Amino acid sequence: MKTTLALALAAALASPLGARATVRLPALVGDHLVLQRNVPVPVWGWAAPGEQVTVTFRGHSYSATPAAGGRWQVMLPAMPAGGPYTMTIQGQNTLTVQDILVGDVWLASGQSNMELPLRDPNAPKPGAYPLPLIAEQEVAAANYPQIRQFTVKKTVAYQPQAENEGYSWQECSPATAGSFSAVGYFFARDLYQRYQVPIGLISSPWGGTPAEAWVSPEVLAQLPDFKDKVASLAAPATPDKNAQNTPTVLYNGMIAPLLPYALKGIIWYQGESNVDRAAQYRTLFPALIRDWRQRFGQPALPFLFVQLANFTKETPLPAKSDWAELREAQAQALALPHTGMAVAIDLGEGADIHPANKQDVGHRLALVARQVAYGDQQVVAAGPTYQSMRVANGQVHVKFANASAGLQLRTGTTTLTGFAVAGADHQFHWASGTLAGAEVVLTCAAVPAPVAVRYDWANNPTGNLYNREGLPAAPFRTDQWVGGAVQGQP
Repeated sequence: MKTTLALALAAALASPLGARATVRLPALVGDHLVLQRNVPVPVWGWAAPGEQVTVTFRGHSYSATPAAGGRWQVMLPAMPAGGPYTMTIQGQNTLTVQDILVGDVWLASGQSNMELPLRDPNAPKPGAYPLPLIAEQEVAAANYPQIRQFTVKKTVAYQPQAENEGYSWQECSPATAGSFSAVGYFFARDLYQRYQVPIGLISSPWGGTPAEAWVSPEVLAQLPDFKDKVASLAAPATPDKNAQNTPTVLYNGMIAPLLPYALKGIIWYQGESNVDRAAQYRTLFPALIRDWRQRFGQPALPFLFVQLANFTKETPLPAKSDWAELREAQAQALALPHTGMAVAIDLGEGADIHPANKQDVGHRLALVARQVAYGDQQVVAAGPTYQSMRVANGQVHVKFANASAGLQLRTGTTTLTGFAVAGADHQFHWASGTLAGAEVVLTCAAVPAPVAVRYDWANNPTGNLYNREGLPAAPFRTDQWVGGAVQGQP
């Protein structure tokens, strides 16, 4: 009889009901985790409804009682950077989380250029992504135990999920760094070297995915282009190999389970999969930013993104460009407060959508973070940015911000390239130019009365304008002409 009762008890404890009767934590809250400094920090999990749960951390205890669904949450007070610490969570059972650091936590998301690892020996298709520049040397030197990454498991879900099992927090070392997001690692390394505080990365990208897959159902349903798709969203009867591109499913499976983790900010590298829908992206991308800020409960959460790099073949004449229009849509999101953009127009490779130079991408994101997230108003975080234009005696004077120290050409070049001008006929022609302080002065014999200017307006442009800090000018156009008329075309 005793054996039968013991077996019954063991079965009950192994059942889902039994599991819910013990305290448990999301995968995100585990050994080696990094908690956000200087703000209240939520810690949550599950237990039996009504069960008393006590969290003890840094000498203080915090109590919670699970709601009807079993979820409990405590709020730790704002803490300075430090650690390592141990946390205990006690209910009917006791859990211990060790080697906790308090520092800055960044969520890294998007598509393949954010996902691309430093070097992943366990990749299912070796060579599917190119290695970043000097990857072997970078991995060998990646001895930063206070930089840590939690990798979210790729998950498609048709309803917002409470959990994602993830792959646990890893300390950065030559043994583990190969699986880190390359952009995320170089970004984190720059910040760590400057501020000397622990940096946590929550890596949640999926290659080849469109922005709409990352937006919550409630917000996406408010956009006319997606309203019907969200209303009809349902799991397919048979597995769908392109399911990750379905609207909202990656928000549901890979962002919702992270809520409401406290963050320092978000870094985002995505847009290639929306290149043919730039006009739609002008609304979709800001909606995503607002959505995530609301979901994380941080309305001023810094949101930093990478503008798409140059890609495909170079064109000899000014031409219509879907990639340029998508870059413009990305830049328009800077109208939202607490956003920043890292320009990568000079870091791409015409024949490869995955440029190998991830170091400069991470570095430029870190410069933007210093300004937007850390309040360093002395840092120059961007290259020359279009400010205004005026026409005098057939010449166009283009004035730039972020050029107080002056403008320069890319090292190794002597002739300004990348500028095109057009008259009232909307026909663009290449222009020649000179540098004058924070201005570029353009002339074009084919356009005696210029009214519009474009710079680096191409899939793979060849512009060479930089500021003295060595950052490239952002692509722009002064016109909003529909159709993008070009030289020799109506």
